[in-house]
Amino acid sequence: MRFAVEIDREEDGRWIAEVSDLPGVMAYGASREAALAAVESLALRVLADRIDSGELPAGRLDLALVPAAA
Repeated sequence: MRFAVEIDREEDGRWIAEVSDLPGVMAYGASREAALAAVESLALRVLADRIDSGELPAGRLDLALVPAAA
């Protein structure tokens, strides 16, 4: 699975990262790297919940989160 991560800087200086293909997967961070780490963690939790509920097949999960083209 490959997901694009949109990254932007807010007016107050915080960074926000979002995976638009996973509704609700959005996270803030004080730095770009912190926002990316937070959104990756949240994306993994969402995907794990989907596997637990049967929405995704169980098995090996090959996940790539890549910054979206600007």
